[in-house]
Amino acid sequence: MSTDDRSATITGSRSRYRLDLAVLDWIERLSDTQFVYVMLLPVFALLGTMAIWPLLYTANISLHADNIVATNPVGEFVGLQNYVSILTGQANLQRPFFSLENPFTSAVPVTLLFTVGAVALETVLGLAMALILNKEFRGRRWARVAMILPWAVPIVIQGMIFYLMFQPSIGFAVGPLHELGLISTTPLANSRDGLLIAVLADVWKQSAFMALLILAGLQSIDRSLYNVADVAGASKLQQFRTITFPLVLPALLVALLFRTIGALKVYGLVEATSGCNTVPTLSCLVIGLWNGNRYGSAAAVAFIIAAVIAVLLIGYLIQLRQQERGGM
Repeated sequence: MSTDDRSATITGSRSRYRLDLAVLDWIERLSDTQFVYVMLLPVFALLGTMAIWPLLYTANISLHADNIVATNPVGEFVGLQNYVSILTGQANLQRPFFSLENPFTSAVPVTLLFTVGAVALETVLGLAMALILNKEFRGRRWARVAMILPWAVPIVIQGMIFYLMFQPSIGFAVGPLHELGLISTTPLANSRDGLLIAVLADVWKQSAFMALLILAGLQSIDRSLYNVADVAGASKLQQFRTITFPLVLPALLVALLFRTIGALKVYGLVEATSGCNTVPTLSCLVIGLWNGNRYGSAAAVAFIIAAVIAVLLIGYLIQLRQQERGGM
């Protein structure tokens, strides 16, 4: 290597070294908040590419008319006409968007009934399981494993389990429940029965998820508080009302938020059990419209779901802020 080449190599390495020092010096001068934002830049870039841009693109499609017969399925710009048609019942949909005459065949009532029924049962069962698993007893580890198993089952397998359970010819659950007057002889073809089956299937799987989140909140409670309550002569019910429930409420709210959002978006479970034709949820309506090349209407329904979820999220954040202020 010649002298000129050697000097050029040394100069280049020095410039890179100085650049590294300059970057490190710049990072060291950042405040804690600025450093956090710098570290989050890759996450923001990924979020913008994979989430925000598709969201904006879909929002743009929702403002255009359906154009089924033309080469381009996205029609002309119509503004909020798709939303107005859907919310006023003027849109030509496979199932009614909102109708109280027969709520079990209308997308909004079916979705709300599923959400309220499933989340309420999952909350009660999840809280009960978490309270039990928070106690010291022999075999608690195996009980936790058994609780998690339904949650680990894939949705398709979960749906097939309940599909076979309620098949009139081979399902063992049809006869006893029909004798009790809870379901008909063909529950998978009945909208009311299909909704009940979907709720039961979701409770069977997601109660463990609720229990895990609530259990995490229970284990963060200082055990000395219960010792003080025992010395003061407080009963178990009083301890639950004054110690357990207030301190586990933030974890419970998080669990409720996640499960409510998941229930509002339910699709795979319904399709794998009774089918979207029998239990027409909002997500089923979106998929049906999209498969029918009605992209504008499908995007509008999807954004209506997103708006409901956004309202729930804002309500949760307000409640969480109130909890934080109350604890200060």
